[in-house]
Amino acid sequence: MKWFTYSDETIDGKSKSKAYALFDSSLLATIEVGTVKGLQQIHGYLFGGLYDFAGQIRTLNIAKSGFQFAMARYLPETLKRIEEMPESTFDAIADKYVEMNVAHPFMEGNGRSMRIWLDLILKKNQKLCVDWSKINKKDYLAAMEKSVTDAAPIKALLQSALTDRINDREMFMKGIDYSYYYEQVDEITGGDGE
Repeated sequence: MKWFTYSDETIDGKSKSKAYALFDSSLLATIEVGTVKGLQQIHGYLFGGLYDFAGQIRTLNIAKSGFQFAMARYLPETLKRIEEMPESTFDAIADKYVEMNVAHPFMEGNGRSMRIWLDLILKKNQKLCVDWSKINKKDYLAAMEKSVTDAAPIKALLQSALTDRINDREMFMKGIDYSYYYEQVDEITGGDGE
């Protein structure tokens, strides 16, 4: 799998190394699960020293593929509302994840941070996490794009990949590999890109 081979000297390479280290770090136990601060802690850890905005809520508007994420001036209220969303069921947690994706609180690194954030919420409230290796990249990206108007596809994908291996180091590491793979731009168009 060629997506494991990119240089460790890239921002992604360095950040991915930090993500691996997160599993064994004492920080993992101190992250505020399900809160904006917790998401900022994850982002700050992954991208600290790599981006000057690591862990900081963006103050500029951003868009991707023509989609405008939450307006920066409304982010404080939006993030407060998302933080208050319930986490008592899988559906509620998935809804919270979808809303945080629409908010996209950071200039860069949202997906990688939010997937760890989601797993910590699931672990705390459902004693489950996502086996990201069971979710196809194209399916995931398409479902996340569609989740703005219909969360059913992303919920179905996540639900189908749930596992109770929440303290499994290999599961965490594999999740990091796939999480970073989802963010890579395919070099080859057409085919499956793997």
